[in-house]
Amino acid sequence: MPKRKEAKGGQLLAAFACPNPDCDLFNQFNANNLSVVERMGKDKAIRRLRCNACGRRFSEREGSLMQYTKLPEDTVVRIIKCLGHGCSIEATADICEVDARTVARMLAKAGRRAEDFHRLQLEHLAGPLEAVQLDELHGKLCRPPRKTPKKKRGGRSNPLAVLRDIASWVETGFMRPWL
Repeated sequence: MPKRKEAKGGQLLAAFACPNPDCDLFNQFNANNLSVVERMGKDKAIRRLRCNACGRRFSEREGSLMQYTKLPEDTVVRIIKCLGHGCSIEATADICEVDARTVARMLAKAGRRAEDFHRLQLEHLAGPLEAVQLDELHGKLCRPPRKTPKKKRGGRSNPLAVLRDIASWVETGFMRPWL
C-alpha cells in the first residue's frame, strides 16, 4: 500500500488533484504527484501546491467556494447554511454580517457547483429516470386528508381536531370551502 504524502504540519494531500486538463494525472486523487511549494495568505494558512507530473502550481482553494475570497471559512459555511435553510440574501447578509453582494456572489458560485454535482449524480444512476413508478412517487409525496372530526357530547366538535384537519387539508392541497 503506498504511503500517503503529507504536507508539513501533517495535513494530507490525498484530497487534492491536479486541475490541469493537459496533465496525465488530471483529476486523479491520491496519485502522490503533489507537493507543497509555498504558503500564502494571512498567517500563511493557504498552501500552494505543485504537480510533479506537469509542473503546474495551484492553490489548494482552486475550484472551491473559498477561491478568490478573503472571508474566513466559518463565515462561508454559515452563509451556505443560511441559504440552504431558505433565508433570503438580505437576511443571510445580516446574520453573517457581510455585504448582500457577497452573499449573492456565494449563492451564484454555490449554485453552479451544486448543479455540476447534481449532473454527476445523474450520470452515475444505474437506470434511466423514466423507470420511476408514478404511484410510488405519489405514495411518498402525498398524504390522504384526515377524516372529518367526531363530535363530542353536546353537539360541539373538538376545536383542536378541527384545526388539525384544516392543517392537513392545506398540506395536501385540498381545502374545504368555509360554510
